[in-house]
Amino acid sequence: MEEIDRRIVTLLARDGRMSFTDLARETGLSVSAVHQRVRRLEKRGVLRGYAALVDYDAVGLSLTAFVSIKPIDPAAADDAPERLAHLSAIEACHSVAGDESYILKVRVASPLALEELLGQIRTAANVSTRTTVVLSTPYEHRPPEPGGPAGGA
Repeated sequence: MEEIDRRIVTLLARDGRMSFTDLARETGLSVSAVHQRVRRLEKRGVLRGYAALVDYDAVGLSLTAFVSIKPIDPAAADDAPERLAHLSAIEACHSVAGDESYILKVRVASPLALEELLGQIRTAANVSTRTTVVLSTPYEHRPPEPGGPAGGA
């Protein structure tokens, strides 16, 4: 990927609503050149979409936890993501190496809600769980930096 495209990706990762005019100013390109590059990055799947960042405390989901899961029966089908897809409290599901099969990022309103969710996860996917509750989040959603590890440097 060209350096200028990396810069555009970084700028849009910081502010997905940045105008083509502002992108042009920040990159030194014309507005039409920026527009073409953004469309090309979208078509290539580099830019997969634009989303709002939610203040989870404000919407009543103040407890975040990571739930590691592994099948109770190791010979069972590896279909936990499909079995858990209906649980909207699960924000992300990551397949991982190690003792567990997946790590789930969940957001709920309270410890009681977490306890209920854990029961739903265990029942729906026939898994055991290990839970880590998040105390605070110093940073999240950090954009890639041009020339950084994502750039192959």
